[in-house]
Amino acid sequence: MEFHVSLIGRADKTGQIYQQIKAAIMDSRLRPDDALPPTRELAARLAVSRNTVSAAYDRLTAEGFVAARTGAGTFVQATGFSPATKTTGGPGPRAKAVWDDVVTPTPNPLPVRYDFRAGIPDVKLFPYAAWRRLLAKQFTPAAMGSLAHDAAAAHPRLTAALARHVGVARAVRATADDVLVTNGAQQALDLVCRVLVTPGTVVAVEDPGYSGPLLLFRSHGARVVGVPVDDDGIVVDEIPPTARIVYVTPSHQFPLGVPMSLPRRAALLEWAERTGAVVVEDDYDSEFRYGGRPIEPLQNLDRAGHVIYVGSLSKVLLPNLRLGFLIAPSGLRAALRAAKYVTDWQSNRPIQAALADFVDEGLLARHIRLTRKEYKARHDRILTVLRRDFAGVLEPLPVAAGLHLCAYLPDSADDMAVYHRARAVGVGVYALSPFRIRSTGRPGLVIGYGAVELSDIDEGLRRLSRCVEPDTIRR
Repeated sequence: MEFHVSLIGRADKTGQIYQQIKAAIMDSRLRPDDALPPTRELAARLAVSRNTVSAAYDRLTAEGFVAARTGAGTFVQATGFSPATKTTGGPGPRAKAVWDDVVTPTPNPLPVRYDFRAGIPDVKLFPYAAWRRLLAKQFTPAAMGSLAHDAAAAHPRLTAALARHVGVARAVRATADDVLVTNGAQQALDLVCRVLVTPGTVVAVEDPGYSGPLLLFRSHGARVVGVPVDDDGIVVDEIPPTARIVYVTPSHQFPLGVPMSLPRRAALLEWAERTGAVVVEDDYDSEFRYGGRPIEPLQNLDRAGHVIYVGSLSKVLLPNLRLGFLIAPSGLRAALRAAKYVTDWQSNRPIQAALADFVDEGLLARHIRLTRKEYKARHDRILTVLRRDFAGVLEPLPVAAGLHLCAYLPDSADDMAVYHRARAVGVGVYALSPFRIRSTGRPGLVIGYGAVELSDIDEGLRRLSRCVEPDTIRR
């Protein structure tokens, strides 16, 4: 049977011949028992040596695509591939339907000059010289040898250091044995899902709230229910009685920024004890507190063992380091450690050892003090400008912690339209409405101050003011 083979350039002529004949067989352009041209004839047609063609035929024979018949030539073998599937290009395997609704982020082609997006720390404030010194200590043969033992577990000096850090900084009750180090807070939540979530498990989340955990819970088959948030935090009376997990950000609710009041904390813990549910406390940026009494974590108030405390160093250090941790009740620790083991097997021990030194040398506490001072200056400046220049248009919610604040727009405003107009003038903010699950509430903006320079705040907000003029923001 006549078929087409062509060669391009000088690259691997044998490979080109092999690939083209194989493709013709897979696509059913060459069918079982079709004869291939003699090696001498094909070599002459392609202006290559006969050995080049023979080598391609030998490879096809070895893989079972063709077979030589003595005195007759080389013929296509039956491969077992379905001609219909290959010619029509069928849809192939289908993923679970939940993944159809997950949109992965793509790099933004239009970076903003004035970046007020929430949750982004200022990477320029990180003590790179000290970190390089500590990391260099770990990349030696002696250090690597000592780190090779039990690489699936966290570095013991780091778990001890983190237990001391959260005990002093956040009044969290934990020993080194209680701390499980993870690749960021998102992996910590994934481990919780693996241990506690089965298809149909009801998980209650704050509404509005952070979308990352919501998508994660759903991907594990949970039925996620949004629960309204008011000035005191999550409304406990609205939590479904069938909920087995409640995910909250009590120290600095995301995105509204309100702390959960003490009576509301007590009510949530009483509800969890009464129903046997687990409360997942995400304490994502409470190291940065600018006034008022420190907020006691739920984990410290919990006496019945229903709180899993999740912490992250992404906001404190660098997001790319992917360092988080969780502290769980004793009954869940073995399962969570097993889930961590089967999830990634190996931990990044050099990074963990360097971080243990970073904490033990007092560098983490010093870095938090310095960055807190800088972020407070930015926080205060934004509030000053909003109250002075945005009266009647943007109403900032009271907040005394974290790296962002929320400000309400008038009820008639379209916050997504403001978001798009702001990007067009080089200002990055988040609209509040996409963080809502089912609740309807006031439109607003989520304004971060981790990534914007203090000297840029006035000009950035001046540009934003043009995007929120009363005549332009109505729905």
